[in-house]
Amino acid sequence: MNRISRNISIILRAERIIAKYNMTTLRNQTAIMMFAALVATIGLVMLNIAGFYWLKTIWSPPVAAFCVALVNLVLAALLLSIATRQGDDSHLDPATEVRDLAIEDLEAEMQAMVAEVQDVAINVRRMARDPLGAALPALAVPVTSALVKALRKGKTDVK
Repeated sequence: MNRISRNISIILRAERIIAKYNMTTLRNQTAIMMFAALVATIGLVMLNIAGFYWLKTIWSPPVAAFCVALVNLVLAALLLSIATRQGDDSHLDPATEVRDLAIEDLEAEMQAMVAEVQDVAINVRRMARDPLGAALPALAVPVTSALVKALRKGKTDVK
């Protein structure tokens, strides 16, 4: 039972480490995305205005506006790509391995307990069906030793 509680404790600790790392990564990614959105908003407003006025001299206003919007979308995709590459799970491998080992050990312990309970159930059923037959192997050794003692005693008395 001590191994079971130890394995459950190890599993919970490993899961806590993994969850804490995932939450930290998610928080960092969100902060970077929010900062990127703020910078992008300020920068894009200025670039949009400047780009629109510059392109308006070359093309018509609708085409200039389309080109500015296209550049904005490319920048947003680039920032999202950078933000999603933040997580590196390689340093979680030891915690994951410990958790998996504890789970395997817990499963083995549970299977052993199930087998033991099944053996007890089989023995109880056997005793319920044939109480004398189930108890006879346990009584055979004491009865046999008593008989042997009695026979030896009888032989010593005959001499």
